[in-house]
Amino acid sequence: MAAGGWTYATLAQEVEVDPKSVERWVNLGRIPRRATALQAAKALGEDVHALWPALRQARPARAISPELVALYQQRADLPVSAFTDLMAQARERIDILVYAAVFLHEAYPRLNELLTERAAEGCTVRIAIGDPDSDNVQARGQEERFGHGIESRCRLALMHYRPLAGTPGIEVRTHATTLYNSLYRADDQQLVNAHVWGVNAYAAPVWHLRRHEESGMFDTYADSFDAVWTTATPVREEG
Repeated sequence: MAAGGWTYATLAQEVEVDPKSVERWVNLGRIPRRATALQAAKALGEDVHALWPALRQARPARAISPELVALYQQRADLPVSAFTDLMAQARERIDILVYAAVFLHEAYPRLNELLTERAAEGCTVRIAIGDPDSDNVQARGQEERFGHGIESRCRLALMHYRPLAGTPGIEVRTHATTLYNSLYRADDQQLVNAHVWGVNAYAAPVWHLRRHEESGMFDTYADSFDAVWTTATPVREEG
């Protein structure tokens, strides 16, 4: 708005809303109706999803598979609450398979508390993070043009999760596998973040699965987690 010389009043007049509404968009992060957002984006010469990422809708995918609940163009389209709310609903199992995924702790500092609470209620929690010294983690850094950043983020993830080691019902391990997908499972639901060569995980697609049948898509990824888990090394408590 500043670059284009727009004021609350002039943009409001252009899109036919009250100036107070525009002020709330800017100062309070309110999201307009889609039709209004499209008008505003056109007036400003901006992409509507760049202005309001929350307006990016998941694509219905049931016609492809009864297990595929939704497909997201990139992980950045999902709020962190999509991951934490899924975990909060778990009653039996939470499985996390990543290299680092520090975005979870960065955006939701209560993650360890949430996992501890779920474990105390009877959930089995398994967390597998990347071994920063492994060849595969280092190769991923080169592929994503992230350099040593991925190794550093794996070490940071270990720092975040290590306090959970030794907590009843929770086990943390490090793995050295080639990671084709990051997995976030809560009972019979799962978020799968695909990995694309040369692309950071936040810009790669995510599909939301709900288990529908034995040996279906959901079980394929669940079995993949189990296979990695058997190769992973337990993280010990500090001290």
